[in-house]
Amino acid sequence: MDSNKGMGLFSIILGLIFIIFPMISESLISIIIGFSLLFFGISAAYTGWDMKKYANNMYANLFIAIGIIAAIFGFLFIFYIDALSFLIGIEFYLIGFILIIFGIAGLLSRAGTVSLLTSILVIVMGIIAIALAAFAMAQPIYIAIILGVILIIEGLMILFIE
Repeated sequence: MDSNKGMGLFSIILGLIFIIFPMISESLISIIIGFSLLFFGISAAYTGWDMKKYANNMYANLFIAIGIIAAIFGFLFIFYIDALSFLIGIEFYLIGFILIIFGIAGLLSRAGTVSLLTSILVIVMGIIAIALAAFAMAQPIYIAIILGVILIIEGLMILFIE
């Protein structure tokens, strides 16, 4: 079995786990992201502390500040905040605002490459993305299920199309 088929099967299995156990998978993602941020924060703070001997204090202080902030978010994701809904909500908000800005820019530019319909569709997709962000923040269980369905579709595409 080549690596693509293995990744397809892994994606399908992971998608089924997300659908069958959305609360557990949601909590597991928060814990994994939390530990990743915690270890990154410790590493960045240590690197900044070590840089004080050799480099500019501004960069060293920046590394230390980033490390402390990352470690705080790591603890929050491990013990308190649901990382899945928080991160996906923020991503959808960013994507939505970017799509709306690009749609408005397309309407205002009226260049030959961007049609009026395309610009309007991009604005509508931006509004939908912002609505999904609010939905993700309010109901993270459904986001876990949607991610599970997407993982299964991705796995099937890898298995049968590629």
